[in-house]
Amino acid sequence: MDAASGEGRADGAVIDCLVTRHPHLPRDRMGHRLNDAGRWLITGAVARLYGLTVTGRDLARDEHRRWSLPAYGLTASVAHCAEYSTVAFSTGPQVGVDLQDHRDRPAAMQWLGDLLGRPAGEPATMRDFAECEALIKASHIRKETFAGVRLPAWQPGWRPTNTGYLVRSADLGRGLHLALATDAAAPVRWWWQDRPAAPATRTDALTLEPAA
Repeated sequence: MDAASGEGRADGAVIDCLVTRHPHLPRDRMGHRLNDAGRWLITGAVARLYGLTVTGRDLARDEHRRWSLPAYGLTASVAHCAEYSTVAFSTGPQVGVDLQDHRDRPAAMQWLGDLLGRPAGEPATMRDFAECEALIKASHIRKETFAGVRLPAWQPGWRPTNTGYLVRSADLGRGLHLALATDAAAPVRWWWQDRPAAPATRTDALTLEPAA
């Protein structure tokens, strides 16, 4: 299959992406809001998707602050926005994930549009914002070194950037955009939980909109 379109890899690597709806921001079993929600979300998601019982001590971060579970050969990334979280795991390539909603951020969108080399006065979109954040999480690139990064025109599946990394994104509905980034294309398996205690359900078309 065509690696640029992101529909397959010869080595069998795969990316699992779980989206969960939370009634509130992540909290521990005693109801206290978590200061380190990322670790809690990753350990919960790896249990749901792979049946693995892990703790925060099993997680590692490299010099670029990228998450991994070394004992299981997984790289990981996490984001949460409004009442939703997403966790992505990869069995091979690096992975970054982000969620963004449609808050009014004209100054930030104009700044990002300028940084991405958009025509004068053209702001970035929320999709751009999510893809940039996912790219930062997957790569060595930081906000301070982001100048010169260019995102290709949107189309379904993976799209190569000029950084050696690829991005893809989807409009989930309800004002949310989800983006993934990786250093090597791999097929994505989408998973959904309508609440943290529910089973993770595999879905081919991830959307938060109700069926017609």
